[in-house]
Amino acid sequence: MLRSMWWSDWLGHGSMPWFFLGPVMLLLFIAAGVSIGYLVMRAMRPSRPLDILRERFARGEIDQAEFEKRRRIILN
Repeated sequence: MLRSMWWSDWLGHGSMPWFFLGPVMLLLFIAAGVSIGYLVMRAMRPSRPLDILRERFARGEIDQAEFEKRRRIILN
């Protein structure tokens, strides 16, 4: 009697199969991690127009006044 109570199914035989909950939660955590990682990497990515402007300044194509003027335009 005690053994049958210990091993009995408390949720009944027609209930939702709870063994799917673990893999579903794992997929949700992975999706959340990938999404957060994508957003962090996107926020840390340098501005491409500003990089081009810095390269042009480093090559001597533009002077410091032109660099500052265009940088203010890009950042605003």
